[in-house]
Amino acid sequence: MKFMKVVLLAIVGLALATGCVTTKKYDARVNDINNLNAENAKLTERLQETGDKLNNEKAAREALEINAAKLGAENTELTRANEVLSTANKDINKSVAQISQEKLLAIKEKDRIIAGLTQEKMDAIKERDRVLEEQKHSYDNVVSELTDEIKKGEIAVKQLKDKLTLTMVEKILFDSGKADIKTNGKKVLDRVAEILKTITDKQIRIEGHTDNVPIGAVLAEKFPTNWELSTARATTVARYLQDKGVSPAYLNAAGYSEYKPVESNETDDGKSKNRRIEIVLIPLDKESGTPK
Repeated sequence: MKFMKVVLLAIVGLALATGCVTTKKYDARVNDINNLNAENAKLTERLQETGDKLNNEKAAREALEINAAKLGAENTELTRANEVLSTANKDINKSVAQISQEKLLAIKEKDRIIAGLTQEKMDAIKERDRVLEEQKHSYDNVVSELTDEIKKGEIAVKQLKDKLTLTMVEKILFDSGKADIKTNGKKVLDRVAEILKTITDKQIRIEGHTDNVPIGAVLAEKFPTNWELSTARATTVARYLQDKGVSPAYLNAAGYSEYKPVESNETDDGKSKNRRIEIVLIPLDKESGTPK
């Protein structure tokens, strides 16, 4: 802009110096000067725009360089992570192969155990069937041998799972307050002994039971309480069965006094049923030879 002003002044000065510049030429020169000024303004504007573009392109280039550096770092990190994952994948594949082998061995072991258990179960079923058959045979024998007494209600036979119980009321074996077996009671026990002496796989437990009536003064010296009376009766029956051929290895006697009643002691009938001897057959443990 300053340059154009200088040129304009120079032209004006030249015109004055020569003194011969016409108005038409002067206007033409002024018009040229204006055109030059306009062109100069355009060039200045274009120069500014070009400078702005260069600055923008420079900023964009710098941003691209920064992004490129970030991408390079990310690529390096991804490469490292890929290597770690690759190593981990190899380890996992190795572990999976090992686990699969262990699982296969575990399945084989389980199958072996199941097969063993299945055989054991079959053996157990066979043994149960054998025991049940023996128990049924024992039950049938007792029932057939003591039919009359069972019908009279003097003897009761009960089968519960693997336990066979023969219940004999007091009056068939003993007089009241005594532990000596009556003659008719011995006849009944003789028939019972014929069955029991063939049994070698069960414990034969003789249980004595009473009602809750206290021992009278006359008998108190011999049997102070129902404990002594019930135990004496059980022991007497066990010894008698032994004398009749039942192995003492399978016999035992226990007195329960009045503490395991089967009926209420509030009635005479209930008391009569509570005064009893129970012969209980219980399976023996095979290994120890003792009751289960």
